[in-house]
Amino acid sequence: MPIKQLALHHGPLTFTALAQGSGPLVLCLHGFPDTARSYRLQLPALAKAGYRAVSVTLRGYEPASIPADGRYSLDIIAGDIVAAVDELGAAQAHLVGHDWGAAIAYTAAASAPERFLSLTAIAVPHPGRFLAALGRYPRQLALSSYMLFFQLRGIAEHVVARNDYDFIRRLWRKWSPDWTPPEAELRAVIEGLRQPGVTRAALGYYRAALDPRALPYTAGARREAMFAVPVPTLALTGARDRCVAPDVFTASMNEEDFPRGLVVRQIADAGHFLHQEQAEVVNAILVDWLG
Repeated sequence: MPIKQLALHHGPLTFTALAQGSGPLVLCLHGFPDTARSYRLQLPALAKAGYRAVSVTLRGYEPASIPADGRYSLDIIAGDIVAAVDELGAAQAHLVGHDWGAAIAYTAAASAPERFLSLTAIAVPHPGRFLAALGRYPRQLALSSYMLFFQLRGIAEHVVARNDYDFIRRLWRKWSPDWTPPEAELRAVIEGLRQPGVTRAALGYYRAALDPRALPYTAGARREAMFAVPVPTLALTGARDRCVAPDVFTASMNEEDFPRGLVVRQIADAGHFLHQEQAEVVNAILVDWLG
């Protein structure tokens, strides 16, 4: 069964999605810098295993889904995901998220746990725990320094786009140091960012996350950031990840935050894009987990 392209909607926004197979819904969410093609190696495996696998383009990653108000907070984007489950006609779905897709998946599962059967988070840990860990792990603070650079409006857009988006190529190589990504996939990512308004929208996720008005300064806000995810959760990290260090990933995944169960696994010989680097390994783990 071939991969098909769908159009999903939430209010005035339209989202392109890639879909394959039939059966229980598995909704896949990409990260930065990436596209819905991030799961091109997972969709066939999930379809073969008896699932309807759908990879959704995130808010802002195409002109038709750039919101007029420029809002990219996790709770708002989680609403896009619940709306996608509704439009796809499913009462419940399995969630798979990589990078920002993982952060969104945690938030969606926490806000609407009755809609999700399981969560698979790839490469990014619980967002509240991760933010708190930055102060305890200076090495991770250095790895995440790009997030601070992205706060420089206008300057960051210029630097990212300069020299045919060479910044993006260097980011992929840095985050997955032992992997050479296919040129066609890098080109798809670059062409996606080149669309009007998309680079600014993609950086908007980081600006929303580090907006001083949203940071958990008070004790109450810090407790709220450590939200529970009452959905069975599988968390995968690459042993060679240079975006989120594996020890920081593991330290940010606390069983107390996952009352319905948490499994953390480290994938050898893989960096940040582990689902692409070690697709057969990840697919086998994922299909076994969903089953």
